[in-house]
Amino acid sequence: MFRTKSALTVMTLTTLSAALLAGCGSNGNNAANNGAANGSTANAGATNGGTANAGGNAAQTDASGKPVEFNFYFTGSENVKNLWDTIVPMFEKDHPNVKVNEVYIPSGTGAQPTYDRILAAKKAGKGSGGIDLYEDGLSNVTQGQKDDLWDTLDPAKIANLASVDAATLTDVANLAIPYRSSAVVLAYNSDKVKTPPKSLDELFAWIKANPERFAYNDPSTGGAGSSFVTTTLYDKLPEDAIHNDDPSIEQQWDKGFQTLKDLGKYMYGKGIYPKKNQGTLDLLISGEVDMIPAWSDMALEQIGNGQLPDTTKISQITPGFNGGPTYLMVPKLSDKKDAVNEFLNFVLSPEAQAVVVTKMHGFPGIKLSNMPQDIQDSFKGVAEGFRTFNIGDLGNEINKRWQSDVAAQ
Repeated sequence: MFRTKSALTVMTLTTLSAALLAGCGSNGNNAANNGAANGSTANAGATNGGTANAGGNAAQTDASGKPVEFNFYFTGSENVKNLWDTIVPMFEKDHPNVKVNEVYIPSGTGAQPTYDRILAAKKAGKGSGGIDLYEDGLSNVTQGQKDDLWDTLDPAKIANLASVDAATLTDVANLAIPYRSSAVVLAYNSDKVKTPPKSLDELFAWIKANPERFAYNDPSTGGAGSSFVTTTLYDKLPEDAIHNDDPSIEQQWDKGFQTLKDLGKYMYGKGIYPKKNQGTLDLLISGEVDMIPAWSDMALEQIGNGQLPDTTKISQITPGFNGGPTYLMVPKLSDKKDAVNEFLNFVLSPEAQAVVVTKMHGFPGIKLSNMPQDIQDSFKGVAEGFRTFNIGDLGNEINKRWQSDVAAQ
């Protein structure tokens, strides 16, 4: 059985999850199914009629007898690198026929060149540009759909796709795997904030009543700040607006941008917006602010390792800040798909998904009902799903207008 790091981790995750998801949507993103194994080693997750070799045709060694090697490009904070530095060796130990070459692009240095490289290689007739697996957010999933970059994922080749909630796959036309999820929450100093806001209106009132004690990061530099801005813009709009990429909706942002502009003088430093998600966490660590929007996994990790003070607590408003999955995509022109599919099948096993929970404090990308019992227990009473925003390229327009209407004031 795969156990969480400590009882504290389980209790903290349970507390977060209950608060976090109570006001969120109902698309289930949590669960797991039987995993694949290679050779004689059966995966611990093969509990639902699966076989040890559940991943379809295994990749073969190359002509020289060496493992098939593929390139996996991913970006994010250090915790993302730590996650893959744990999962990849686990996979390679039981799958000696495949070697995963990790190419890590640190957060803030820009993942767009990776996407551009895949697109340029396709246009130049040069395959996938040496990129065989790519991790990114929803915007690049949808952009890649338009550019016809991603391979359609086949359950016959990745058996554990059956353990992913069908709605999350349908939402991206089966072009990407939502292998883990997180959500933006309020992180706050409980010594200073006795009763955290329960709604966006209450949060706005708190910000005005506590000048310069709240901060959010520049939305173009991190998802926590982007979530605060986007949630504000879509406040009071019809629920289906958060799944609409029609540019005509931009005219309905005016009220939200005025709210953000009016809040500027109440922000930290009377209008200072830190760079990156960690920028606002650093302000909370130093005590310069009392409340921020933060990614749940980052906040929980830094509470657990002592970076954030032990007085730090987290909560969710209703309706919740947007969050959701991080995706894995396979370039259509990769020539290493068998090896990649073997790896993806392992990533969707309970064994690997347990690492997502314990190492990243994230929500599993597979159905919770098939995870080990102790992890299921840690999520008891939690409503499934996240409030996700799928607005396509409108996110870029939001960032541009925020710079001119809010940051530049």
